[in-house]
Amino acid sequence: MSSTTASVEQTHGGTHGGPRGSVSGTPHRGGGRRGAASLVPAAQRPAHGNENDGRQIKVISNHFEFGIKPNQGTIYHYDVILPEGKSSASEIFEILNTLQAAEPELFSRPGVYDGRRNLFKTFELPFEGAREFVVPMGPVEYRVTLTHVASINTELLQSFIQGVQSHDNSVLTAITVLNVAIRMDPKMKWSYSDRSFFTDTEKRDIGRGMVLWRGYFQSVRPAIGRMLINVDVSTAATYKPGPLIDLALEFLGRQGNPNALSPSQLSEWERIRLQGFILGIKVTTSHGQLDQGHQIPRQRVVKKLSSEGASSLAFEVSHGPQMTVANYFRGKLNRPLLYPDVICVELSTGALIPLELCDVPPGQIVRGQVPPDMTPALIEFSKQHPNDRLASIRNGYSVLEYGRSSYIQEFGMVVENEPLGIQGRVLDAPTLKYHPVSKQPTAKPRDGSWNLIDRHMYSPSTVPNWIVIIYEGQQRFDKVAADQMTSNFVKSCGATGMTINSQPTLTRWEQGQGHISQQLQAACDECRHRSGHLPMLIVVILPEEGNSIYAAVKYFGDVTVGIATQCMKSQKCISGSPHYYANVTLKLNAKLGGVNAILEPQDVSFLTDPENPTIVMGTHVVHPASGSVDRPSFASLVGSIDNNAVRYVSTMEVQTSRKELIEAMESMCMYVLKQYRDATGQFPKRLLFYHGGVSEGQFAAVLENEVPLIRSACEKLGIQPKITLIVVGKRHRVRFFPKSASDGDRSGNCPAGTVVDTDIVDPVRFDFFLLSHGGLLGTSRPTHYNVLVDDNNFTADDIQSLTYALCHINARATTTAAIPVPLYYAEIACSRARCHFDPQLHLDLDNTETVTLEAFRQAFQQTHESMRNHMYFC
Repeated sequence: MSSTTASVEQTHGGTHGGPRGSVSGTPHRGGGRRGAASLVPAAQRPAHGNENDGRQIKVISNHFEFGIKPNQGTIYHYDVILPEGKSSASEIFEILNTLQAAEPELFSRPGVYDGRRNLFKTFELPFEGAREFVVPMGPVEYRVTLTHVASINTELLQSFIQGVQSHDNSVLTAITVLNVAIRMDPKMKWSYSDRSFFTDTEKRDIGRGMVLWRGYFQSVRPAIGRMLINVDVSTAATYKPGPLIDLALEFLGRQGNPNALSPSQLSEWERIRLQGFILGIKVTTSHGQLDQGHQIPRQRVVKKLSSEGASSLAFEVSHGPQMTVANYFRGKLNRPLLYPDVICVELSTGALIPLELCDVPPGQIVRGQVPPDMTPALIEFSKQHPNDRLASIRNGYSVLEYGRSSYIQEFGMVVENEPLGIQGRVLDAPTLKYHPVSKQPTAKPRDGSWNLIDRHMYSPSTVPNWIVIIYEGQQRFDKVAADQMTSNFVKSCGATGMTINSQPTLTRWEQGQGHISQQLQAACDECRHRSGHLPMLIVVILPEEGNSIYAAVKYFGDVTVGIATQCMKSQKCISGSPHYYANVTLKLNAKLGGVNAILEPQDVSFLTDPENPTIVMGTHVVHPASGSVDRPSFASLVGSIDNNAVRYVSTMEVQTSRKELIEAMESMCMYVLKQYRDATGQFPKRLLFYHGGVSEGQFAAVLENEVPLIRSACEKLGIQPKITLIVVGKRHRVRFFPKSASDGDRSGNCPAGTVVDTDIVDPVRFDFFLLSHGGLLGTSRPTHYNVLVDDNNFTADDIQSLTYALCHINARATTTAAIPVPLYYAEIACSRARCHFDPQLHLDLDNTETVTLEAFRQAFQQTHESMRNHMYFC
């Protein structure tokens, strides 16, 4: 998060923005208190986990420890008033470097600058208040004003990491200074994005005008008794350098045909897509400006694309008549265009430049979303075997030049040259119980997985009548394929204890371009005509590109009529993999109200204690795609409705775009609590709440805004359950590597159940890292848990073991989830947001046309009443 004007970048653990001004927390003009310490204290760590609870394991983390030289003293913070019109960080860096070089007596040693409005020095400049400087740069002079706004005592950090100083603005600001210091050298040399830096030493052209670059992430973090730099490998998609016209053609898949960018051949939809892709890109142009007979490339920002070609696009020449762009370049600049019919770019200066006269400098990072069809290539390039990733991180120490940076030395930082070795524990996996008639009625997960062989669902469902609707063409998915799918599907259901009619009441093929709801309604009516009942289940076979059909099917089943739907991809059905059908069966049983497995009650006694009924909740917010305008966010809340915490209900609301905190927290909690009461006959006495999606900088807002709403919801229902609220963080860059290969799993990662609550955790807060899932490809990411509220007085061991157990009851798979299941379900429910809008309204959640938030709220539909007690989102 960033404050509106001149914010200091608070980078401790993913927090962006924060206070300006004095370290005591008094806001400086133009700033705010978004990074301020909470008025409501977070839960404190009761103790570390018992070293005898779980198997000991030695782990290497991707942190480098550093010390700060004694008597480093005070750091001085100066506000930088920028020259008018100069907002680019690279331009301001150049101006400030020129200023400091021009005044060597005043700026005797280098300061560090954050790219916004904050300059930090290790000594006080010899003036009081503010001073204006004139900075000559060639023929232009810039006026820069420096204002002393704060003095920062670095000794506060030592107090904080020893646990005797609170987590307040003064600590956050001191950490910010050190982050700015370690990033100065890389920012001067390489392309960067936020806290990551990229070079072209490792790169891959993935097409569509994009080249992937490898780089490094770095961030200062305080830990117990030490300061650390978290270093990780990063990947960025950059624009392919060279002529802009070639980049545009490659993005659209029209290479070699420049005239494809003329309005006669370029559709408006393609033009808008291309505009969204290159918006904000910097280009160089070489026309018109001469210096000693040589053209000087000028780097300027693309604002938008014209709708007309250069031969038609006219503008008013200063003190003259209108002229087309093509005629202007031919007549005024003696630069006749090779492709006069091609569209132009409008630059930030307002100038209209033909595409063929623009070049793209290397190393520019694509700021928007990578197109979905490019995502697999991005993932393939990004993933690294744990050993390879650790080697890259070790190499990062040299690349980032911690031992040679004058800025790091100036701020007294001495960085160790090896990643930090730490102590971890591997928790025992819980036991899962299946139906007692099973040949194997229990399962003990190993490396985060188990299987369904010889196991019946704990509570299997019955499907008396069902129908099949096929949206794949009959030439690709004929009657033989349909019959084979039916046989495999029924066989898989039977193998897990479900009872299902061996044949669907009807099977029919439909056109995906038609009215989906009408087609499904007609099929349901035909089923009722044949069997006397509506179907209990609609199985839908989708083509490979069937996202719009999927959304319409879910809207019909979940919202309109309240009938369970199960979609399957045609190619998956044809392959006939038993594993695929088994996973389908798992999801289906949960949708129909069945229970796949439960946790052994003695392993989760906190949940199963009959004297203290407990509800487990999870919440998540999903935001519109990058670049989307006036599109809402969606918040979901999921809660358990049984004493085994395996059956869940959900509720979802539309909310203000990109707002992470949940606006309707009170009403959503009340809804879920009532559902729990209706299902169990009583309200809970304990509430375990897993909150996803918020950064460390928002903990205060959760404590001050959301927790009171949760308590208020309970009070309005006449109850006062003991609440434990845990923030679940996935957007971090902490990684673990087994020190010994014998301690790793088959993928080379630390084994499922690895927990760390010492060495690298917060000096004060109650937090821990847990790797709950087994490794597959690349390096696994542990999940970071911060206990903010703990009325239940958990020990570290108890909350860690319970959290790990809750990762095992995923109804969609026989593998552990990376996060507790209630939160995982909340994420799935959020991802289904577009399925709650009538497809006939054509409300596009990704487009940029103006639609009000209220219009989305009015159009959003809750699930059908008959589905509300079912896990329809599975």
